[in-house]
Amino acid sequence: MELEQNTELSLGVDNKKENFLNSTLWKTINNGIDIGLRFVLPDLVEDEIINLKDNLINYGLKDGIKKSIDSVIETGKQAIGIVSGNFENIGQIQSTIKNGGIIDKVSDVLDTVIDKTVDSGKINSSIGKVLKNGKSSILSSVERNIESTLNNQISSAEKVDKYIGNWKEYYNNKDFEGMQKEYTKIKNELKELVPLENTINNARYVENLHNLIKNNGQNFDLTEEELELAKKLQ
Repeated sequence: MELEQNTELSLGVDNKKENFLNSTLWKTINNGIDIGLRFVLPDLVEDEIINLKDNLINYGLKDGIKKSIDSVIETGKQAIGIVSGNFENIGQIQSTIKNGGIIDKVSDVLDTVIDKTVDSGKINSSIGKVLKNGKSSILSSVERNIESTLNNQISSAEKVDKYIGNWKEYYNNKDFEGMQKEYTKIKNELKELVPLENTINNARYVENLHNLIKNNGQNFDLTEEELELAKKLQ
């Protein structure tokens, strides 16, 4: 029984998957801000940058950006006409982030947090002024980081798609060693990929069928019931 090569990608956004996307965006934006702070404040040593960043977080940077990400995802999905809550591909995630206005929202959060931190006396007004004047550089860093992360996600999705196709070819040729090689690649790449529903389903089918064959002494003579079970467990 040969397996059809059907690895079309889509993204079903349940809470766990959406949290993964939110977490990925937060890390990306946070890293971009770190790079931007070092650029606009080149005379500060690392400990001073860390202390500054800690103060910004204490006055709402992290919470503000996380709320902005939630808003961007919801607004962006509506803007591109996603009513079911499901992303079809990473291109739609790109459009969602763009249409949701993430950079404008990060800009607003930075303004608010910088003002609060200066008003509290945790940073002096001269540093606050430098941050305000250099905000465009910080935002450019954030934007570049987001673009890089999304490009990496596209690359990961393409790799998983390729590895699943390779695994199926090895399966059709009853080559378990080749299957194992591709199976390992799939598992490793999925750790870095925002969950895409059909990709996850295909990977689970591969995993179920792979383990059935492995536990059967690498015997490919599976019953129709076992093959059906592999599909049902996706």
